[in-house]
Amino acid sequence: MSSTAEAIVKPAGTPPAVDLREEFETSGVREVLAELDRDLIGLAPVKKRIRETAALLLVERARKSMGLAQETPTLHMSFTGNPGTGKTTVALRMADLLHRLGYIRKGHLVSVTRDDLVGQYIGHTAPKTKEVLKRAMGGVLFIDEAYYLYRPENERDYGQEAIEILLQVMENQRDDLVVILAGYSERMDRFFQSNPGFRSRIAHHIDFPDYTDEELLKIAETMLAHQHYVLDEEALTVMRDYIAKRRGQPHFANARSIRNALDRARLRQANRLFETSKGPLDATALSTISAEDIMASRVFSIAAKAARAEQ
Repeated sequence: MSSTAEAIVKPAGTPPAVDLREEFETSGVREVLAELDRDLIGLAPVKKRIRETAALLLVERARKSMGLAQETPTLHMSFTGNPGTGKTTVALRMADLLHRLGYIRKGHLVSVTRDDLVGQYIGHTAPKTKEVLKRAMGGVLFIDEAYYLYRPENERDYGQEAIEILLQVMENQRDDLVVILAGYSERMDRFFQSNPGFRSRIAHHIDFPDYTDEELLKIAETMLAHQHYVLDEEALTVMRDYIAKRRGQPHFANARSIRNALDRARLRQANRLFETSKGPLDATALSTISAEDIMASRVFSIAAKAARAEQ
């Protein structure tokens, strides 16, 4: 036995060894990761980081069971990326993962923004922030667009008070609460530069890439399938064109924009069926989105207008 191994003395009563593969199966981690793969299209680098984090937490739990670790690892996280890239969904899965591994008591997710934490007058912020923290204890607190907490240009802003309370709880009660800060990458970078206390408490930084056009098309088909709708062949082609054009227009929000587009397409489909049907409609007619239901979108007229302006 090496001198290093001889120096590691385990407390009496600890297990002689731990089967990590068995822990992976029995803890439910495999199930959570499988759900992540099944429910989220693309996001390969994000899924890789979640698997790596799960492996780390499994090992840390095993080490603790053998008396080799005393403190809970720092689990606070930062999720950065554009809107509609799955940050909230991954946060939900992370809460489930942490609960199954015993790192949080409840496994619930409390999602908030600045308005839920910061008050409008003196004495209002502390009670609001503490109430949110009370609801989140034992689970995960997800703060979307966290950089809006910090507004140095406004001398009468109370965001700094919420930040100080959050930092204190993140440090002193990290055994009972995990905080995930989320938002645009560049704005989050500036936020961390202005608030080093947050950066020092964040252990895991995960960047969420934009979806590709093909991934968004698959997301569209999946969203419709969940509601028992389909795109006909021509509509599929038009939807692909829609995605390419919509990406280049303002306020594009990845999967969120696709969901909004499909909601409007279903509205047009319903109106088309109501106005044109002359008799009973079968399930296929009621469940099929046609090209015209998508082509009516302003995205196409805006793109055409922009193309004419360039000529």
